[in-house]
Amino acid sequence: MGIFDALTTSVAGIQSQAFAIENISGNIANSQTTGFKRVDTAFIDLVADGAPTRQAAGSVLAYSRSTNQLQGGVTGNSVGTNLAISGRGLFIVDSSSGTSDGRPTFTGVDRYSRRGDFSLDQFGFLRNGAGNYLKGIPTDPVTGNRTGSTPQVLQITSDFQAAQATTEINYRANLASTPRTTAFVNGEAGGELLNASNDYSPTGPFQSGDPRPAPLGGGTVNAGDNTYFLNHSIDGGGLTLFNNQGAQIPLTLRWAKTSNTSGAETWNLYYQTGEIVNGQPPTTPIWQNVGTNYTFNTSGQLSPPVNSINLGSITVGGQTLGGVTLRHGEAGLTQFQDSNGNVQQTQIDQNGYAAGQLSSVAIGDGGGVIGTYTNGRTQKLADVVLANFNNPDALQRSDGNTFQSTGESGVPIISNGTNIVGSSLEGSNVDIAEEFSKLIITQQAYTANTRVITAVNQLLQEVTNLIR
Repeated sequence: MGIFDALTTSVAGIQSQAFAIENISGNIANSQTTGFKRVDTAFIDLVADGAPTRQAAGSVLAYSRSTNQLQGGVTGNSVGTNLAISGRGLFIVDSSSGTSDGRPTFTGVDRYSRRGDFSLDQFGFLRNGAGNYLKGIPTDPVTGNRTGSTPQVLQITSDFQAAQATTEINYRANLASTPRTTAFVNGEAGGELLNASNDYSPTGPFQSGDPRPAPLGGGTVNAGDNTYFLNHSIDGGGLTLFNNQGAQIPLTLRWAKTSNTSGAETWNLYYQTGEIVNGQPPTTPIWQNVGTNYTFNTSGQLSPPVNSINLGSITVGGQTLGGVTLRHGEAGLTQFQDSNGNVQQTQIDQNGYAAGQLSSVAIGDGGGVIGTYTNGRTQKLADVVLANFNNPDALQRSDGNTFQSTGESGVPIISNGTNIVGSSLEGSNVDIAEEFSKLIITQQAYTANTRVITAVNQLLQEVTNLIR
């Protein structure tokens, strides 16, 4: 029976090599498929029972060997919603089961993929080139924390981001120990100071009919005092605040030095509340003192420290904003010599913003889905998470470059998207040169098996000729 065993073994060899060629063909065909994982072929021998001295080499069986854990090359690009995975893990996706009112419905069955060429469709879903929809976990728009633990199909809506009223102003600066006010530059004696004990007129006592300015202790600068105040103070910068409707409120700051006493040099900070328009003064004061003495010691440091001030409600140009805190931080204000004699700001910002509409979406490294709004703000909308398996090479392949879990792969283990690389794609892990090398070897093996069949056929003919 040995000659017939040789025949059937060669047939098994042909079938196994044909299976290997099928895998090589599929690998080469998908050499440019995003996130594709090649399939290698492994062979096992089948040996019939027999005494050690009578055992034959046996037959052969081919089976697939997955490379789901083998990394493909990661290439960056400019598409903000493209994703790659560097390391372990797979994206969790769902596929469409049909449509309802023109919108896709979903199967509810999790599949897994390394294909990350996602883009937003007309309904706000993140869909890749194979038509699968990305799953993730939405986040709270205020805190940025996840709103659940179960991945769901992500849908990005173009809702407006609500306006946020300003509640904090961060302001850090150095105040020149000798401020170069207009009065100082013009040579006025003591012109670097705004002295509360004097009237505001640089020309001497008031004349009959002159507006009597309020002393600084009153905390405001009125229209009649405005010119003197501007000449004896320096610009402190400005920024835009927002109320809860998102309306802009411009805030202008000025610093005035009120004392040159050694070791206790004192400044006052003002913000503008109104302005003179067409020669007509406002009904409210033009400048408002924040109500705190900023006193610096000989080392140029605040003594006592002023880390923050509660401004309460402020009114600027007739618009009122409540509950504003001015924060300087520890050692945020200093008084060092400055040849320019100006205020050198190191920080001036605030936490309010106008309402805005979603303008673009990008997914960053780590899987955070970030929305950018027309007001210039960004907001985290969701987290892309990954699925891991104890035995990822035992996953069942499906259409669309996806996998399904099996009993051998184990259940998915959901993890953070630490391995996600934004604006990138993972290429196929197929090496064309290697596949062609395998193709040559497989072709030779296939041909050799056919030669064995030819030889067996000739032997059988010889056996037949014995009868003649």
